[in-house]
Amino acid sequence: MSSGDSLSDSVEELDDFSDFDSDYGTTIKATKRRKQAVPGPQPPKRPRRKAAQRVTSSPSNSLIRGPLDVSVQQKASRGTSKQVPIPLRRVNEGSQDISAEDIYDAVCSGKSAMVSVVDEWLDSYKRNREAGLLVLINFIVQSCGCKGVVSQEMFDSMQNFEIISTLTKEFNEDSANYPLSTPGPQLKRFKAGLCEFAQVLLRSCRNSLIYDEYLFPSLLSLLTGLTDSQVRAFRHTSTLLAMKLMTGLVEVAVTVSIQLQTTQRQYDMEKSKRVHDRASDRLEELQATIKELHENREELSSLMNATFRGVFVHRYRDQLPDIRAACIEEMGAWLKTDPEDFLNDGYLKYLGWTLYDKQNAVRLKCVRALQGLYQEKEFIGRLELFTSRFKERILSMSADKDLDVAVEAVNLLLLIQQNTEEGLTEEDCGHIYPLVYASHRGLASAAGAFLYNKLKTLSSSGNQGNNKSDNAVFLEILMSFHIQNEFHEHGAYLVDSLWSVAGSELRDWEAMTLLLQEAGLMYEEEGALIDLMMCAIRQAAQATSPVGRAQGKKILSMKDKKIQEQDRRRITTHFIPLLPQLLSKQYSADAGKVTLLLKAPLYFDLEMYNSTQWLDKHLDLLLSQVCGIVEKHTEVTVLEACALLASSLCSDRYTFSSRANLAFSQLLDGLYECFNTYLGDLIQGTADDDDVYCAATALKRIAALSSVKDPTGSKLFGSCLELLKSRVESRELNKELMVSALKCAAYHLMWAKRNTVNSKPAEAELKHLKKELRSFCGVCQTCLSLNQTEIRDEAFVLLCDMLLLYSVNAVRSEPALETLVYLPSDSLRAELAAFLLDYVFTDSEDADLNDEDDDEMKIILLQRKRNQLAGYCKLVIYGVLDLTAATDVLKHYSKFFKDFGDIIKETMSRCKLISPVQNAKMLCLSLQQLFSEMLTEDHSRQDLLEIRDLAKKFAMSFGIDLNRIRKPLVALHMDGIRFAFREPQEGEERHVNVAFLEILSEFSFKLLPQDCAQLAAFLESECPSAALSLPPLRLYQRSLQARASSKPREQEGGGDAVSSPDIPVAKRKKTTAQDSVSSIARGSWLDNSSNIDSVHTPALTSTVLRLPAEQLASRKPRATESDIGSGLTESEDEFSSGSQMRKVKPTKRHQLSPSLTGPGLAQQDLDSHLILLSLIEGEAAEREEAEIEDYESDSDHESAYTLPSTRHTSASVLDELFD
Repeated sequence: MSSGDSLSDSVEELDDFSDFDSDYGTTIKATKRRKQAVPGPQPPKRPRRKAAQRVTSSPSNSLIRGPLDVSVQQKASRGTSKQVPIPLRRVNEGSQDISAEDIYDAVCSGKSAMVSVVDEWLDSYKRNREAGLLVLINFIVQSCGCKGVVSQEMFDSMQNFEIISTLTKEFNEDSANYPLSTPGPQLKRFKAGLCEFAQVLLRSCRNSLIYDEYLFPSLLSLLTGLTDSQVRAFRHTSTLLAMKLMTGLVEVAVTVSIQLQTTQRQYDMEKSKRVHDRASDRLEELQATIKELHENREELSSLMNATFRGVFVHRYRDQLPDIRAACIEEMGAWLKTDPEDFLNDGYLKYLGWTLYDKQNAVRLKCVRALQGLYQEKEFIGRLELFTSRFKERILSMSADKDLDVAVEAVNLLLLIQQNTEEGLTEEDCGHIYPLVYASHRGLASAAGAFLYNKLKTLSSSGNQGNNKSDNAVFLEILMSFHIQNEFHEHGAYLVDSLWSVAGSELRDWEAMTLLLQEAGLMYEEEGALIDLMMCAIRQAAQATSPVGRAQGKKILSMKDKKIQEQDRRRITTHFIPLLPQLLSKQYSADAGKVTLLLKAPLYFDLEMYNSTQWLDKHLDLLLSQVCGIVEKHTEVTVLEACALLASSLCSDRYTFSSRANLAFSQLLDGLYECFNTYLGDLIQGTADDDDVYCAATALKRIAALSSVKDPTGSKLFGSCLELLKSRVESRELNKELMVSALKCAAYHLMWAKRNTVNSKPAEAELKHLKKELRSFCGVCQTCLSLNQTEIRDEAFVLLCDMLLLYSVNAVRSEPALETLVYLPSDSLRAELAAFLLDYVFTDSEDADLNDEDDDEMKIILLQRKRNQLAGYCKLVIYGVLDLTAATDVLKHYSKFFKDFGDIIKETMSRCKLISPVQNAKMLCLSLQQLFSEMLTEDHSRQDLLEIRDLAKKFAMSFGIDLNRIRKPLVALHMDGIRFAFREPQEGEERHVNVAFLEILSEFSFKLLPQDCAQLAAFLESECPSAALSLPPLRLYQRSLQARASSKPREQEGGGDAVSSPDIPVAKRKKTTAQDSVSSIARGSWLDNSSNIDSVHTPALTSTVLRLPAEQLASRKPRATESDIGSGLTESEDEFSSGSQMRKVKPTKRHQLSPSLTGPGLAQQDLDSHLILLSLIEGEAAEREEAEIEDYESDSDHESAYTLPSTRHTSASVLDELFD
């Protein structure tokens, strides 16, 4: 077969190897086993060349024989041969020789010196080689997990396949586990010990017993037969041993080849001498050595050929992934160890084919094997055809669904790029570049190493004849990449990906600032460089990964902490004198660049301002620059950055905080004076546009600084409130002015509340504050009906915050502050609910934004709606509004699940903790409201089905503990029955609500049988006789009867009834019991409705971190509407994908017929057949499971890597919104 043809073969062509059994029979050497009654000297060895050519038949007493045809072996393994009982006894009892149990214990423990164990066995083998081989065979059998023992009688009288067939029928283990499948550290220890034993055994025999024509041919013949067994334990263990022995044979063959070459050179040199200078004895000795080495090489080739054809060719495509992985791993070792014989297309094709394996572990071993080959530059020439044939496949594996495989694939592509002449094209590299923004840190780092290699290649070629430093050239190229890529806007992920390989370049602050001070950079390049520089500063100072890429809390070592501290001091020393220059000269007018540069002092070691005298003078420069930026800019991002820096500089832990406080107080005084200058004209309505603009900008700056500085001493609240009232009355609505006024007034109330907690104010002060609060809430309520979106939205958010801040729970710990409690009026509650319906649960604004250019605006709008909804839900959760107020939210669960599903689910779960019964009634009320709305409109059957679908999802939220949810469910059903048969009002038809029973039936499958009987009686008492024949009533009655007729075991089992083993369920992955434990822990206090008192006061909606719009772009919702369905593979706690357990019918376990359970002589044979079938069926089931996991990593499937979300993950968002 030519190299080209061998690599173009498809995987299906591997079936041609099924005839290799006949080839194997002609290649392996065989001899008769001889009994040795008395140990004596071994007979002289026969010439190995003749032995290699001799083909013996398989006598009845021979253990060493070529494998039979597969069909014959399978027939034998199914028990057609005569059954011989296997004595379960220790072999060689009473002898001092090592036993199979001794070897097995040494391998399992991992504590014994394997060399001494092998030496002890070799001593016993040399005394009696048949007994020694029998010990080794029994060790292999025991390693497979079989308790049977091959006796001396079986060893002498039975063929290999007969021994294997007998062991197969006697494989009556208690479980399907065997040593190589045992989970936990024991597996790792046993596998390492078994591999070490095989390696040490072959290494100890490499100069002698490997050529005795008995030990290794016999051992490999038995292992080859075991690898063809239908019992997975035999096949797996024997394949692993055979592959490890094959690796050892390859190493010995390489050593022999080197010795042969060396000896041949010596012989040629000696022979090239003149005749009278030659040493004839030396020539004869060298010639004899060459002949012996040739024979050894042929012997080894025979063994390797037999093992490869008899084991590898069949097992590399085995059904068990572990077997395939073991074969491919050892194949990689053969190719690297003996490239002369193995590194050709005939063997490389197996690696190429295995790249398409469905199992992650097999693909991972294959990629790692290829890494070992591409690391050697001398192998590259032999890999050219393979590279051209399988390069596309390796590129596609960079998006593998298994991230470990994707990481290794990128590392392999880096080796190909570095070591091959043609390397990868720019189009090929384009598949790798986006991965630097992947959320998986390992994959991003691997892609970062690939990108770094590419950029360094470009920088080294572009720096010839250039006076710039290498780091400066590298940074310029990195800037270009950051500007031109179309995958992500944020440099934090790019810097984090490159940090491990390009740390020295990214820490070169001198080169960065030098580039910024030069005049050669374009506008976009300056912005990109500042972005990268600030990300590098953050990475060096904090040593934390960006949002979405951090994997748990990272604990830094002492060395890392020392490096971090050194980096922080270097950053501080370098940037303290330069930062005021950058802010004043070049970038003071650029809002984006100023915002980035203002973040730098947050990572400084600010104590150095006082500890180092020559740096102290730069503090005043920085303060003056920040104050100047506040007076110059009106952008919200710039003002918020200045406020954040002011908060850090004014911290009491720094000795210079008084200077910072003085500077910002003077700044605020100037802004107050500026605003008061225009206040009179604004209230009287005589201010022109310029006056309004100046007042609005002053208020905007005051509002930004009021978030970190106490404004209560300025008496600004009254002015802002008067301004708001006058503007609302006159309908002269200036967006900037009124939003800033609302913020300033709200910050005044927040700081006032904080001050009252920290001090003990007089009763008059508390009443005055309560009056101010009431006035502010009245103004905000009025603003909810305005047409200005920004004013209306800000009023709603601030109103939610004020109601929460001055609620009963907020002052419960301070009884003296009960005067401040403010409860919303009925009109205010109605206004808040109407706001949700009009402006949150609506698609009208989204419909106006259809262009692609408006995608960012859609994201901003969605974020604003989520913030508003979270503010309202917090009012319900923390007791400001009744639980029934949540019905306005819950009834939109299905329709708006994609946008608000996580928030609504969190609200439902927390309401369930507050009061399970009230929560159930709240769910029922939501459904009743939807049903009533459906009746008032032109309803259709589709509308009713949508409400039923919502009821299914609500039912899944109750969990699986049926005993715990009895009271809530009964209360829900009773409320629903009363609603269905309530008295009609004037002008209404009779029994118009009976159809609601169809919706209510969706909750019946959660009821216990005794509760069904109670509800059936209640239904009979409530139902008028005229409605008994209505279809919805009969449907509901059938749902109750189906549960009432269930077995009593469900009554006894409570929550466990639904998970009884009698109920057939689909296979599912193992999950932890954390959820069930937590539900049990909560069960003791769930019924207490007063637990709302212990709920902590949450973060305010208006003061949570406002994420940039672009950060929301990459966020994905926790689930989609398609995820909400039925299926037994998901937990009911995750009710968005819960199971429809009402459709599961209990079935009886399968039992054997009485005729099969009675005593009889044929029972043992029947049991052995059943055990064999169970082993085979278990493996068939595993094969079916393996076939389900289709490999998806090609371009037509969804990419496995995901760009990281630059906003918080779903969990952190909920923490942010609710806690």
